[in-house]
Amino acid sequence: MDLVTPGIGLIFWSTLFFLILLLILGKFAWPAIRSAVHQRNESIRNSLKAAEKAREEMKKLEASNEKILEKARNDRDEIMKEARTMKEQILADARENAEEESERLINKARESIDAEKQMALKEIKEQIAQFSVEIAENVLREKLSDDDEQQELVNRMVDDLDLN
Repeated sequence: MDLVTPGIGLIFWSTLFFLILLLILGKFAWPAIRSAVHQRNESIRNSLKAAEKAREEMKKLEASNEKILEKARNDRDEIMKEARTMKEQILADARENAEEESERLINKARESIDAEKQMALKEIKEQIAQFSVEIAENVLREKLSDDDEQQELVNRMVDDLDLN
């Protein structure tokens, strides 16, 4: 039973060594451990503050990014609107120019046709006048006394004329 029950001397020396160890640890180890723990706590607090500050800055940056994206979207929409307006204006101008040009060409063609028509009518009138003079000459050369003969001569000459 001696193994289970310690003696007074053993308890005394164990207690004495424990107290000496406790004094040595209290004198040298505990301040260093406390300092390390305190530094670690400060480091953790500073890290948490920095993380919170970074989180707030990230929120600000996200809000700023959203504003920038919104501005970019608005700018893009404005540019697209201006491009559509310019496209419509260019198309309207092109349509107007094409209509003016086609109207001008049509008028020019009409004037050309009218001029050619006038020239053709003038030529026809000249030919008719020439044919009339020839018919009149032929009629005068024939006997002017007989009306039937004159009419038959005129009809024959008209039939003989080639009206090209």
